[in-house]
Amino acid sequence: MNIATIDCLHADAGTRNFDFLKITTTDGVTGWSEYNEAFGGRGITAVIEHIAPLLIGRDARATEAIVAYTQAIRRQASGGLIQQAIGAIENALLDVKARGLGIPVYELFGGPIRREIELYWSHCATYRVTGHQKLQIPPIKSLDDVRALGREVVDKGYRGLKTNVLLFDGEPRGHVPGYARGDNFPELTAERVYAKAITEQLAAFRDGTGPDVNIHVDLNFNYKTEGFVRMAKAMAPFDLAWVEIDSRDPDALRYIRDQIEMPLASGECLFGRREYKPFFDRQSLDVAIIDVPWNGLGEALKIAAMADAIETNVAPHNFYGPLSSMMSAHFCAIVPNLQVMEIDPDRVPWYEDFVTVSPRVENGKMTLPDGPGWGTEINEEVLAMHPPM
Repeated sequence: MNIATIDCLHADAGTRNFDFLKITTTDGVTGWSEYNEAFGGRGITAVIEHIAPLLIGRDARATEAIVAYTQAIRRQASGGLIQQAIGAIENALLDVKARGLGIPVYELFGGPIRREIELYWSHCATYRVTGHQKLQIPPIKSLDDVRALGREVVDKGYRGLKTNVLLFDGEPRGHVPGYARGDNFPELTAERVYAKAITEQLAAFRDGTGPDVNIHVDLNFNYKTEGFVRMAKAMAPFDLAWVEIDSRDPDALRYIRDQIEMPLASGECLFGRREYKPFFDRQSLDVAIIDVPWNGLGEALKIAAMADAIETNVAPHNFYGPLSSMMSAHFCAIVPNLQVMEIDPDRVPWYEDFVTVSPRVENGKMTLPDGPGWGTEINEEVLAMHPPM
């Protein structure tokens, strides 16, 4: 079962493209994975296409050997786009291997610990402010709309949600200076107006959800160390499940963790065990967020094992397409130290048509797929109907 072809395919998903990798073997077995250039930056496809000729003819079942080889040939520029390309290749090869054996991917790693996975509604209100027209979803224009969305979260059975800082002082908008969008770039200071905005937003959400829904807030890279502390202290009265903070400095993150009252989650932008290790060594976080498409499932499981050794739970970073949700579900099925899984219920109407079997979500939980490989495949006819932007 040798690698015959490696192809990248893309489709319009409203606010961005979805990107998929297809590996076909000489035996006619096809494996799929999902990656994403919109979040990680353009160039992943080019890296995959540059590596691909070096893999043609190799045994597709030798996933660890291929990962070690691709990491070695790109060792001087590891991480970033390189790791995302390697992760996409690894994930597609795992699909190939499991399909060749007629078993789900999670059976390659000892079988599932759980078959139902707790979900939280991610980017709750965020997408309805920043992307409602392209996604064709209801808009949010006020705090009253936020309150109503909180009730919708409960009505649909979710026991958790995650939101971002939104501003309603005029035209509603997201506050993401860490990504060079909106106010306060490049200073990234936590001005009082932002603390006031998030506390009003959380009050509206809590009014809508009641006391029993877990609320998470993602602050991304939007502040510096003192600003993260200031924002977290402003949010303390709302009993958050976690505040999510991105930082490249494990000492700064440990300082923040020592200063605040709620659990701290981080790690979604880290690559591989070596980047996570200093954060684990310094006990810089309460929940380690791991991106399965970025790292590859095999590497993601090794990171989760490191976290488990220091009594730390993990959660997958999953704000991509339906194939990614299936891939992340396999991760969640295997790791003993899972806390919760991220998912985006706000998406384009044709979202589920991208795959032959959609993720099964009911009452805020996802049922583990039981088909071979990831339990689904990409519908190439649907991709063709929605050409990439």
